[in-house]
Amino acid sequence: MRKRFLTILALPVILAACAANNSSTSQVIAEADLATHNWVLTKVDNKTVDLPEPFKAPNLELSTDFSANGHSGCNRYFGQAELKDGKLRVEKMGMTMMACPEPAMEMERVMSSTLMEWSDANITGNELTLTNADHTLTFKRTETQ
Repeated sequence: MRKRFLTILALPVILAACAANNSSTSQVIAEADLATHNWVLTKVDNKTVDLPEPFKAPNLELSTDFSANGHSGCNRYFGQAELKDGKLRVEKMGMTMMACPEPAMEMERVMSSTLMEWSDANITGNELTLTNADHTLTFKRTETQ
C-alpha cells in the first residue's frame, strides 16, 4: 500500500520532468541560425529539384543584417528577410527580369512566391524547410560563396 502511495505521489513529478524535456527540444529558430550561410534548394514539395543544364539549383543567402539575395531559377533576387515567431519571408523583393525556358521559370515562380509569403521555418541538421499553404521548400546549408 505504501509503495502505491509513493508511486502516485511521484507520478506528477515524473510527468512534469518529461514535459520539460520535450519543450526544450522544440526550439524556435533565430536569425543567427539562418545568416551567413548559402541555402541551396534541394526539394520542392518533397520532389528533388532537377533543372536541365545550364540552369543550377536556386539558393538563398542571408547576411548578418538579414539582407537576402540569391538565384531563383532564372533570375537573381534581393530583399530584406524578416523572421517572426518562427516564420520567414523576404520583404520588398527585387529581381532581374530575364526570360528562361519553362522549367526554370516555373521554379522561379514557386521560389519567389514562397519567399515573399510568410512561411514556417524549421532547421534540422543542415536542412532548412520553409512551408506555407502552397509549397514546401527544402534547402541544404553550405558556406556562403
